[in-house]
Amino acid sequence: MQLSQQQSFNQALIKLSVLLYQVDGMVTLSEQDYLNSVVEELDWQSPICPEAFLTDTIYQTRNAIDTGDTLQYMRSLKDDLLYDAEKTLEVAMAITGVDGERSEEETELLSVLTHKLLAKALVSGKNGDHNHHGDTIRHQ
Repeated sequence: MQLSQQQSFNQALIKLSVLLYQVDGMVTLSEQDYLNSVVEELDWQSPICPEAFLTDTIYQTRNAIDTGDTLQYMRSLKDDLLYDAEKTLEVAMAITGVDGERSEEETELLSVLTHKLLAKALVSGKNGDHNHHGDTIRHQ
């Protein structure tokens, strides 16, 4: 099944969020609550329920962290996250700060995310040329 751009973004945003809250080795209730609120707000368009996707993502993310592949894992999400770079940054900043402090690992991943993966999209203000309904936006 071909995923819509919106759904690919949804899934990448969840993967990024899980990576960011797990990378410091401590998972707080406030981080989990924030992620749950993000997931509830997504326009979910998959036959796989969000809870099942989240469970699988937690396992995949743990593997990436345990094998030292966190940067590669995050880079693999780039194209899908560019669909809405501003929302990606908003969620990334919130989930890394919701527990009151940003760890060194979280800060490093945020830096790569903002300065390398999302930089062009954030500067140009382009969100993949789509609005939040998935409609193509024509620039004049």
